[in-house]
Amino acid sequence: MKQRFVFWYVAKVKYRTEKKIKQYLEKEGIEHYIPLQEEKPLLPCTIFIRTDYERALSLPVECGCTIDYLYNTDTTKLRVVPDKQIEDFMFLQDFSERTILLTHPEDLKGGERVRVIKGEFTGIEGELYRIQGHKRVVVRLEGLVSVAMGSYIAKECLERI
Repeated sequence: MKQRFVFWYVAKVKYRTEKKIKQYLEKEGIEHYIPLQEEKPLLPCTIFIRTDYERALSLPVECGCTIDYLYNTDTTKLRVVPDKQIEDFMFLQDFSERTILLTHPEDLKGGERVRVIKGEFTGIEGELYRIQGHKRVVVRLEGLVSVAMGSYIAKECLERI
């Protein structure tokens, strides 16, 4: 039997079809994630879908909706979001009242890679930047969006990666 590798893919969908596609994915038992902020999509027309490559390509026909995947411009393959990155992003979104959405993640340059080792955010990995006058840990979904921890984290609670 052929082993199937499962990844998180970034899917762009038509405006206001997120709900229909979400219902289909739930019915099929396919893991997915739509980042919400105040019950509205944080990234309109975007769904993260965790499945294998063949199933990802067959989903548009199966559900009858337009689903276009983002491609990695360097490799011309479907863009994959690493599990750890999306897990950290989803965790921070659960604390959305204490996070800062950065709408221009490309403006952030030269951040030091760190991991939180103490406190409620233990295990979160990201980059350290000065935002709104304080050093904050930022988790990026490369080329899409970044979210920064809204609360201050003392340097002794961080380790360099």
